[in-house]
Amino acid sequence: MTTPQRRRRGLTDQAAEAAIDQACRQLRLPTVRTLVGDTLVAATKEQLTYQGFLAELLLAECDDRARRRSIRRVKAAGFPRPKWLSDFDFDANPNINAATIHQLAKCDWVRTGQPLCLIGDSGTGKSHLLIGLGTAAAEAGFRVKYTLATKLVNELVEAADEKILAKTIARYGRVDLLCIDELGYMELDKRGAELLFQVLTEREERNSVGIASNESFSGWTKTFTDPRLCAAIVDRLTFGGNIIETGTESYRLAHTRNRQATA
Repeated sequence: MTTPQRRRRGLTDQAAEAAIDQACRQLRLPTVRTLVGDTLVAATKEQLTYQGFLAELLLAECDDRARRRSIRRVKAAGFPRPKWLSDFDFDANPNINAATIHQLAKCDWVRTGQPLCLIGDSGTGKSHLLIGLGTAAAEAGFRVKYTLATKLVNELVEAADEKILAKTIARYGRVDLLCIDELGYMELDKRGAELLFQVLTEREERNSVGIASNESFSGWTKTFTDPRLCAAIVDRLTFGGNIIETGTESYRLAHTRNRQATA
């Protein structure tokens, strides 16, 4: 049994507008409902066919839905503050190659599950680049999660105590890109380091990990006190990956000094 089609003949313009509004609400087409009036005026002016008029509205709805999905993915990533690569001052830090960053922004490394390591002193742009690249990945359609290294370890320790460790590790394993910031700022005990290692192992060669650290790899023994575990973690984060050294000169400090000198 087929559902009979409802046909509306001889509707006044006002009745048609009300019917379109009601139908858009029922079908959840907010962009079509918002733009139908202006699109109708433009279609009349440009003498669009019925198909052209309908295509304009449906494409606008699709574009707006894609935009809203992108916003939701960026929000779900949990970035502490908005950072975009377009705002990064490459002239202030000559250690960072703009072409390399723009290439990474295309997200091929995320698509192929490669790691990314941003190594350098405080104020050299590591977090900005990590958040900017993570945002670019989220906008490109990838599932992204940002966290501080200590926060992640604390969450894993609590999950282990509450007997939900496997579930927590699996949750972190499902995202396409895991951004771990401030790795190396604090020493991790053996248990915390081992739990972090489990997360990295879960993601190895499947999903990407991006980290920012103020310590060179040789200094990671301060964070991971077990030498063998430290070596294994370094191996997980560098094998087939991208390593960017942001240097030792804080451009934030230089910017402040220049601003004060100008003042």
